[in-house]
Amino acid sequence: VAILALGLGKTIVDGGLVWSYSPAWPRAAPPFASPRDMLDHTQTEFWAVNMGKPPAYDPIRETEYLLQAGLPDAERDGTLRCLASTYDADADRLTPGIARPGPRIVTFAPLLVHEVAPLNAVVRRLLADSEHALGDKVEIEFAVTFGGDGAFPIRFGFLQVRPLVVSHELVAVEPADLRADGLVLASRNVMGNGVVGGLRDIVYARPEGFEPRLSRRVGAEIAARNDALLAEGRPFLLIGFGRWGSADPSLGIPVVWGQICGAKVIVEATLPAMNVDPSQGSHFFHNMSSFQVSYFCVRHDGDERLDWAWLARQRAVTETDLVRHVRLDAPLLVKVDGRTGCGVVRATAAQGD
Repeated sequence: VAILALGLGKTIVDGGLVWSYSPAWPRAAPPFASPRDMLDHTQTEFWAVNMGKPPAYDPIRETEYLLQAGLPDAERDGTLRCLASTYDADADRLTPGIARPGPRIVTFAPLLVHEVAPLNAVVRRLLADSEHALGDKVEIEFAVTFGGDGAFPIRFGFLQVRPLVVSHELVAVEPADLRADGLVLASRNVMGNGVVGGLRDIVYARPEGFEPRLSRRVGAEIAARNDALLAEGRPFLLIGFGRWGSADPSLGIPVVWGQICGAKVIVEATLPAMNVDPSQGSHFFHNMSSFQVSYFCVRHDGDERLDWAWLARQRAVTETDLVRHVRLDAPLLVKVDGRTGCGVVRATAAQGD
């Protein structure tokens, strides 16, 4: 499956309106009831870099130096002519291109149907060559840019490639399982698939002492525990607040992947003082997917569960005012269902009860 969008890739990462198609069948009819139906499901805005006057400094907004523009802006600079179709209301059909007047729908038909540039052929070749080089199924990212006024040549940028790690293990976690007794952690917002066993160590930011202004200190202390556990060969469960890897300490804990890479299960929790949207979709979390690390999001104001009282009763290996590392007598059992997006963490023995 290929996913395309006009503008910066933030539209795709954020789950916005995009165009999905099969590289094997680029001209296949889209899954819409009618061309009119596509008007309600087409991309109408795109993200771009703000090339004008810088806005007022606002560290809370990750889009501080970006702006959203509409399809008329893309049409004025010539970009849309290679990406859109025009809706003919009288005939209730689409015509590739923007030569005629009418509503524009971003279908990428000039590229995929009329092949004004061999985009799909390049994508298929890169997929095949990358799969051969890495010896596994792959995921690639690319960007296509057009010359001034939409003129040729079109430039294709190959951004990155990584193995597409897929777990074929069948794990069943139904919504009803999230309410079972004896759970340490339960969430409806989980990434990954499979069963993780053997975890006896938990490193977590203490909720009673956490403040956004202390995020950097929390990250440094967690990095120290990560290094120690890596040296001992002990994978662990990691719990923190806000977005792991955020560049802005007010939105989460600013660590790089190497500072938490020993974790086999990573949890993003929220607090009233750190109540931000989860960061799934970033490159940070693609690292987790590639290394088969399970990800849980647990909101303090939702119906997910995180038993802080149980954690507080466990034996501490090290602890500070901000971070606590506990070690269990019996390993945890982690189950993640990639089909339902549900996951649970259960203690396999009565510990600290």
